[in-house]
Amino acid sequence: MKFSQIVLIALLGTAVALPGYAQPGSGGGPGAGPGAGMGPGPGKGPAAKRPRFQFSQENTFGWKLMSAEEHSAHRAKMLSAKTYDECKAVQNEQHQQMQARAEEKHMTLAAPRQNACDRMKARGLLK
Repeated sequence: MKFSQIVLIALLGTAVALPGYAQPGSGGGPGAGPGAGMGPGPGKGPAAKRPRFQFSQENTFGWKLMSAEEHSAHRAKMLSAKTYDECKAVQNEQHQQMQARAEEKHMTLAAPRQNACDRMKARGLLK
């Protein structure tokens, strides 16, 4: 075999192999990264035991009048409710507090676009 034939075969082999190196994998950079696919997976493990529900200005009356600490306390109270009636009681208490706060500041609060208790019940977080 001539030297030029060996060089040609080596170049063709390299040209065929190079696209394989350009494919995304478990290396650094964007993407899943090292260790992807390891661990308990979605819906399993300690994080799965916590209810996935967000409280925001979309579903909390007077959200903008509350501090970050009050947001956390309200979230904890709402998530501790076991029944729809308990949830509504917590929600009504919070509504009264925020309405009083808004009146002190001469503000009018709009109703939230979503009802958190209704959404929590729909997701099975309340009985």
